[in-house]
Formats: sequence, C-alpha cells, structure tokens
Amino acid sequence: MEETNPRTAGRQFEELLAIMARLRAPNGCPWDLKQTFDSIKPYTIEENYEVLDAIDARDWPGLTEELGDYLLQAAFYAQMAEEAGHFRMEDCLTAINEKLVRRHPHIYGTGTAETPEEVLKKWDEIKLGEKGDKAPKALLDGVPRSVPALMEASQLSAKAAKTGFDWPDVDSVLDKVREEMAELAEARAGDGDVEGELGDLLFSLVNVARKLKVDPEQALRKTNAKFRRRFGYVESSLAGAGRKLEEASLGEMEALWQQAKGQE
Repeated sequence: MEETNPRTAGRQFEELLAIMARLRAPNGCPWDLKQTFDSIKPYTIEENYEVLDAIDARDWPGLTEELGDYLLQAAFYAQMAEEAGHFRMEDCLTAINEKLVRRHPHIYGTGTAETPEEVLKKWDEIKLGEKGDKAPKALLDGVPRSVPALMEASQLSAKAAKTGFDWPDVDSVLDKVREEMAELAEARAGDGDVEGELGDLLFSLVNVARKLKVDPEQALRKTNAKFRRRFGYVESSLAGAGRKLEEASLGEMEALWQQAKGQE
C-alpha cells in the first residue's frame, strides 16, 4: 500500500468541510440544519463504538468507512461552532498539532524518553503544566464523569495508584475480590446493599485487570463477542433441528454450548 500523501488527504478533508458547510447552509439539508451540539452527541458515541467493532473484527474496509464517519462528527461540531462564532476547524487542527509537538519533546526538542512509561510520565507532566490555574484541584477531578463506568473505574484506580495508593501485587487484589464476593453474599442473605457490594466487586475486578495490564473494556468486549458466537451456535443448531430455544432444556443448550466452545 502506498504511503498517505498529506496533500491529497488535506484536499479530501477540505472537501468534507465544504460539504458540511453546504449541508448547513440556509438552503441546505433540513435534517442537518435542525441538529445541535446536544442532538449530535448520541451519534458521536455510536460512531466511537462502531470504530471499535471494526477494529475488533479486523474489518479494514469497514474501519475505512467508520473512520470517515468518525471524522464527520468532528466536521459537524466544527461547522456548528463556526456558525456560532466559537471557533473554526483550523483552530482545532492548530491546537492538536501544537499539542503533539509540545508533548513530544523527545522527538521535537531536547528531551529524552526511552520507554513508553517515560513518555507517558512526561506527557502527564506537560499536560498538568498546560492547565495552569485550570488544573484539577483534586487528583481525581481529572477523570471525566461522562465516560463509561468501566473506563472511569480504570482511570480512577490508575491515577490513585501513581501516588502509591495501590495493592502491592495482583494476588493482593484477588484477595480483595474474594472479600468483596463474601460481602456480596452477606448482603444477599440479609437486607444489605446488594447494588453497592456488586459495584465494589466490579471495581476490584477492574484493578485486577490493571495489575495484569489488561484493558477491562476490551476484555469484556471480547467475552461479549464470544458469548454472541457460542449462543448463536446454540440457536442455529436448534433451528436446524426444527426447534426453538424455548423448547430446549438447559442441559441440551449446555451441550450445544460446549460443542461451540470445542470448535473455537
């Protein structure tokens, strides 16, 4: 595959911006004209996950299309912002270009960083300095509350761990998992806070993932895909025999599940 030509890519991006401006013009598309920053947010979230789905499936043609849709979200927000006099796409591009250069002093300056960990440490230091008076007053204030809960838990625990507030090893976290499981069982047996105890258990499992250097979001997504695949086999096998899921016993479904598992 040929390397990307920045000039060609730039022209294509300019065309995207021109199309977006045309759609939002007074005589443009009624649907696009009706949209606001808030109304577009659900589509932005959806496009994020569709990009991840394409990556998980190693669907490169699909990822090509999904990344285009992803860029459309940025173009849409920038067009609305320009109309309102807030900023233009050029400002966004200038900001990210300058940020990347500024936060890579080992590439564009005289700094040094030999490992990914050193790069991340320097990145965080530079980022904190950029914030100035706008820097979060408390450490955990830097973790957005709007991200998915699994991601939020991962980021919260990682930030706390950098201060030394952490378990010494993964076995210690697994002990905590067992402790939380026991507390959940007690809550179920009595009139305890089942929801709270379950949340504590999930938070502990996120820390197990962190200690094992596993992304919990990706781990769960892969398990979800595995469940879809195996349950689909159960359903299609029963359908092939002229039966519905509701007509099969748990034992029959479990046997088919094991067949699916054995074929992986």
